[in-house]
Formats: sequence, structure tokens, C-alpha cells
Amino acid sequence: SDGGKLLVVPMVGSHWLSMKEVVQKLSERGHEVVVLVPEVSWQMETTQAYKVVTHPVSQTLEELDNAF
Repeated sequence: SDGGKLLVVPMVGSHWLSMKEVVQKLSERGHEVVVLVPEVSWQMETTQAYKVVTHPVSQTLEELDNAF
């Protein structure tokens, strides 16, 4: 496929775990991928495969843990 630009805004938790591999493959195939993640999150780390941009949230990690 032709490379294009893709903005990914994953939800915290299992949705990201499922999407992560797909996002990496799209990047490998030439797509320019930007992943927008909250400053407070689980398992959303940076990588060389795609660009990660964080955005501020009002929730702390403790509040996130307690919500789940």
C-alpha cells in the first residue's frame, strides 16, 4: 500500500494492546503514524516505530487505577 499519514487516539488498556501491533505494521509499510496518548496511562510507551504525542489529563495514575 502507499504510505500515508495516520493519527491514532487509543483508549487506555486492552484497546491499545490490540492496536499496537497493527500500528507498528502500518509504520513498517511506510505510513507516518502519530499516536496521541494521555500523560497518565498504562502500557503506552514510546517507540521508534511511530511518533508519540502526549496530552495533559486531569486524572492521576492512582485515580485511574482506582477506576478500574
